Amino acid sequence: MNTPANQPDELIRMTATEAVAGLKKGDLSPSDLLDALASRIEQVDDQVNALPIRFFDEARKEAQSFDARKHENRDRPGFLAGLPVAIKDYNSVAGQLTTYGSPIFAENRAEKSDNMVSTIQASGGIAYAKSNVPEIAGANTFNPVFGATRNPWNLGRTVGGSSGGAAASLASGTAWLATGNDLGGSLRIPASYCGIVGLRPSVGRVPRVVDLPYDALWVEGPMARNVPDLALMLDAMAHGHPADPISFPGPARPFVEAVRNPEAPARIGFTSNLGLSLVDPEVEKLCRAGTDAFAAMGSKVDDTCPDFTGGIDAFQTLRAILIASLRGELLDTHRDQIAPEIIWNIEKGQNVTADQILSAERNRARIFNNMVRFFETHDILACPTVAVPPYPVEERFPTKIGDQELTSYIDWMYLTFVITLTGCPAISVPCGFTSEGLPVGLQLIGRPKGDFNLISAAALLEQALDLSAQLPVTPKS
Repeated sequence: MNTPANQPDELIRMTATEAVAGLKKGDLSPSDLLDALASRIEQVDDQVNALPIRFFDEARKEAQSFDARKHENRDRPGFLAGLPVAIKDYNSVAGQLTTYGSPIFAENRAEKSDNMVSTIQASGGIAYAKSNVPEIAGANTFNPVFGATRNPWNLGRTVGGSSGGAAASLASGTAWLATGNDLGGSLRIPASYCGIVGLRPSVGRVPRVVDLPYDALWVEGPMARNVPDLALMLDAMAHGHPADPISFPGPARPFVEAVRNPEAPARIGFTSNLGLSLVDPEVEKLCRAGTDAFAAMGSKVDDTCPDFTGGIDAFQTLRAILIASLRGELLDTHRDQIAPEIIWNIEKGQNVTADQILSAERNRARIFNNMVRFFETHDILACPTVAVPPYPVEERFPTKIGDQELTSYIDWMYLTFVITLTGCPAISVPCGFTSEGLPVGLQLIGRPKGDFNLISAAALLEQALDLSAQLPVTPKS
């Protein structure tokens, strides 16, 4: 295909929804889109470093044999019709590297695609590249294997993490859709920092990697340039998988319907800090203004917030146990190849006491029940996604919020990781820019398993603020 509308720059500016529509009609081919991505990567990714692992030869072979009109799953909700999808480097694509950003796994190749990736492939997505990640875990995307990913809005700033390469690829136009996963904010933080949309779905909504099959902290989820594209991708991902014991079947109504006829939530509670810590004043101002946009739609907005007391310590304990369970054995064999923050986290998990575990579980249960009561009177809880704007990429992590000294490398992420404890769906939607031109995201939290109504509210906010049309951006110094 070689009409002017199918030139690389025109294709890159298309939304994922538009590209999939073209694929289904036969006006576009998967090969057209791969060629456009390869051209865009050549233009911008040396500066951004979002997609360090690429396998276009394999993707092109798959694209050449893909016919959307004859595909057996073409009526499946979220059918992607041969759209290329960027896969996070914590997930496995058959035959490709999965490094976790660690020199220990720098040559590790996956024998098969994992549950989440195979679900996307069954929905007609074509994997073509892996997005950069922090080493093993973290919220600043740099590692000793591939280096740092830089923020397209300001190349001197971080993209957050751990789905930082994914967010940067969307913002800079080297992906239409990208996968992410979220433990303490890894879908939501980079979405906020890169001015894109990231959803932490309800636990069980999307099949996961199952190293710890009954863990309820880590989820897989979609990332996109706008809410309609994100809804399309969630439809591609939200299917039960027999190898994930807590996954459940896809929804009765496709998520794309939530954006076709969105409804304003009746009542929203806003909090600047969940009652727990400090927030940068400019971030707070932008997020309050974003929430106030709902009032113009007829929503009632108040300052009600559930009690999250004990949430920071509870998450720190449960996360440490998870990291130690997954990677603890590496301390005996590869300690000198592991970042100091990860060593600290593993050792914290190995040394937690029974009393700490009991306290964490009791606090998690209490916080969840507080949320359930909150949703008896409210439809959405809104707060900033991140307490601080994107910080210099050379800083491993923030050590202060204002004048407050932080005690660990994840303290500044409290606005997302405390919400993780609830299991509720949470989405980051761009709500404005700082005086330095850096994106800020507003976090919207919905009822347990209330992904559909949450996406509907996010779509309305996006329409009101009208920021997504700025994407993709040319990387800026």
